[in-house]
Amino acid sequence: MIKKLDILIIKAFVGPFIAAFSISIFVLTMQFFWLYIDDLVGKGLDLFTVVKLVGLVTLFWIPTALPLSLLFSSIMTFGNLGERFELIAIKSAGIPLLRFMRPLLIFAVFVSGLAFLFANNIIPVTQKKLSALKYDIIVAKPAFDIKEGIFYDKIDGYIIKLGKKEKNDSVIHDVVIFEKGGPLQDYLTVAKTGIMRLSKNKRDLEFILHNGSRFEESGPRNSRNTQFIQMGFATYKKVFDLNSFQMSKTGDSAFYDPKMLSIRQLNVTIDSLYNLDSVFLQKSKREYAPYMAFIRYADTGWTKSNALPAGNPQPFDQLIPDSIKQSVYGNAIAAIHTVRGNTIVMEQEYKDRLQSLNLHKIEWHRKLTLSFACLVLFMIGAPLGSIIRKGGLGMPLVFAIIFFVFFYLLNNFGEKLVRSNELSPMNGMWLSTFLLIPIGLFLTYKAMSDSQLFNNEFYYRQFKRARLFLATFKSRNSKL
Repeated sequence: MIKKLDILIIKAFVGPFIAAFSISIFVLTMQFFWLYIDDLVGKGLDLFTVVKLVGLVTLFWIPTALPLSLLFSSIMTFGNLGERFELIAIKSAGIPLLRFMRPLLIFAVFVSGLAFLFANNIIPVTQKKLSALKYDIIVAKPAFDIKEGIFYDKIDGYIIKLGKKEKNDSVIHDVVIFEKGGPLQDYLTVAKTGIMRLSKNKRDLEFILHNGSRFEESGPRNSRNTQFIQMGFATYKKVFDLNSFQMSKTGDSAFYDPKMLSIRQLNVTIDSLYNLDSVFLQKSKREYAPYMAFIRYADTGWTKSNALPAGNPQPFDQLIPDSIKQSVYGNAIAAIHTVRGNTIVMEQEYKDRLQSLNLHKIEWHRKLTLSFACLVLFMIGAPLGSIIRKGGLGMPLVFAIIFFVFFYLLNNFGEKLVRSNELSPMNGMWLSTFLLIPIGLFLTYKAMSDSQLFNNEFYYRQFKRARLFLATFKSRNSKL
C-alpha cells in the first residue's frame, strides 16, 4: 500500500530525475557531434539523415545516462528534503532512513532492469544501424572522412593527403596522392588545386587535378637501369574505385562488433571461442607432424635405454655418412624454419582468438555492470544527499560529477586491463562496482547514524578542540 510518505518522496524525485536524465543524455550525445562537427556541417546531409543519426546516438547513450541520472537526482532529492528540514521531521517521527528510501529503491531496481533490457535488446540493433549509417555517410560524402593534413588510407592501393578543403568540400588544395604501383617505389601525384566529387553511379571518387606533376620509376628490381619519369599536367583526372569498401544502405550485416550481440548471442559466440588450448594442441600436432617424425612416438614406450646401442654411444653427426650429411642438415634446417613459421602464425591466431574472446566477455559483463551501476550509484547518492543536506544544482552536481567520473574512469581502466590480458573480464569489468559498493555501504551507515561527515561546523569544532589541546600541551611543557 502506497502511503503519503511514499508519494511525497516520489513527487520530490521525479522532477530532478527527468531533468538529470535530459541533461545527461544531451551531454553524452553531444560528445559524438563534438568529434564530428567539422565533418557534418556543410556536407549537404538531408534532415532525415541528421535526425536519424541524432536518434541513434541518443539511444546508444541511454544505458550510460541512467546511472548518472539516478546518482544526481537522488543527491538532489534528499539534499532538498534535508535543506527544508523535511528529513529531520521524518526521522523525528521514528521513520528510519531505509524506510523512506524504499519507494526510490524500488524505482531504482525498476530502472536497473530497464537499463539491462535496453542494453541487451535495443543497443545491439542501435549499434548496427549507427555503424551502417556512419559508413553510408562516408561513402556518400567522401569529404566526411578525408580530413585536412591527415593521410587517408581507406581506399585500397592509395594514400591521399589534402592540404586544405573549401567549405563546399569539392574544391581542394595541395593534393598529394601515393599510389602503390611498380616494384621499385610508389607512384606519386601532386597538384596545387583540384575538385573532388562522386561519380554519377556513386561507385567512383573522381579527382580533377590542376597544375601538378606525376612521378614514376620503372625498371627491373635490383638493377641500375631504371627510368625515373616526371610528367607535368595542367589538368589530370584520377578515378578511385569505391567498391572495395562501399555497401548498400540495407547492408547492416556487413558490420560485426560484439556490441551488436545480445546476451544469448554472446553466450553462443563465447562457447565457440572456448577450449582454445585443446583446439590449438590438435592443430599444432597436425602442423608439426609432417616435419617432425619423432612426434608420433611421443606417447609410446620408447625409452632412452632401449634406443641407444650398448657401449659408448656415438654422436649423432658421426652416424650420418658424409655423402648425405649436407642434405640431412639442409632438410633439418628447412623443417625447423617451416615449423618456426607455422608456430608464429599459430601464435598470432591464438592471440587474436583470445582477444576476440575477451572482447565478447567484456560486452557480456558490460550489459550487467551498467544496469547494476544504477543500484550502486543510487545507494551512494541517496545517503550522500541526506548527509550534505544541500539542495539545488550546485553541491549535488559537484558530488554527482565526482562519483560518476570515478565510476567511469574505473570502468575504462578495468576494461583496458582486460584487453591487455592483465585482468580477467570478471574482475576488470566489475572493478568499479567492487570499489563503489563499500563506499555506498559506508555512506548509508553514516546517514543512518546522522553523521556530520560534510558539516563545516563539525570540522571547525574539532579543529578548535585540537588547537586548544595543543595550546594547553605547549603551556605545560613551558612550565616544566
